[in-house]
Amino acid sequence: MKKVIVANWKMHPASEREAIALARAGDRENIVIAPPFPFLHVVRKTLKRAMLGAQDVFFENPKQGGAYTSAVSADMLKNAGVKWVVVGHSERRTLGETDAMINEKIKTALKVGLTVLLCVGENRNVRKKGLRAAERFVKKQLERDLRGIEKHSTKKVLIAYEPIWAIGTGKAEKVEETTAMIRFIKKTLYPKPYSFFPKVLYGGSVDERNIKAVLRSSADGVLVGGSSINERIFKTLLQNANRA
Repeated sequence: MKKVIVANWKMHPASEREAIALARAGDRENIVIAPPFPFLHVVRKTLKRAMLGAQDVFFENPKQGGAYTSAVSADMLKNAGVKWVVVGHSERRTLGETDAMINEKIKTALKVGLTVLLCVGENRNVRKKGLRAAERFVKKQLERDLRGIEKHSTKKVLIAYEPIWAIGTGKAEKVEETTAMIRFIKKTLYPKPYSFFPKVLYGGSVDERNIKAVLRSSADGVLVGGSSINERIFKTLLQNANRA
């Protein structure tokens, strides 16, 4: 299996012209581009090989719309050409998103056939207590976020492990620690309680300098943030990823 690279543009760029340029830079096989909602349409038209992703989805999916100001439903995303959706990103959790909300978002996205990238990961205070504390924290997130997910749907769920304390620092977690946590996540989900062996991506200050080391770990791919919003840097990152 070729490893997957998911580009999370977050709240970037500022213009449609820049979005088109970034999309062209990342338009390759096994790449998922997740732009802000306003640019989904233009990025969809630009991409020829990469897949279109969304950064979030609402936890309700009324067929005829609803009184949910600013919300974007799973049906809207699917009809816009979206194939993947990021759920539970640490930045959304920081804004107050709960595990119960994330659980409903996953169920809603799966019902319409979207592939879900579920983000989990511990903060600095937890990590200071050691790897075992981090494992317990992540296990609770997985149990709550995946509660009630039917087994036949799990093939459309991938996990992104993002140690929150590493995001935006320019320093990725040590490879051996990444490998240990990814193995723990897979062990947690197989054989019980969900009986599936998920693809697990790593996300946490992945850039053009450390991409080789990360992809040579047990990670099945990466979730890239800041390094995906600079055309030159992202092109270099993808070149280095091909050499991993």
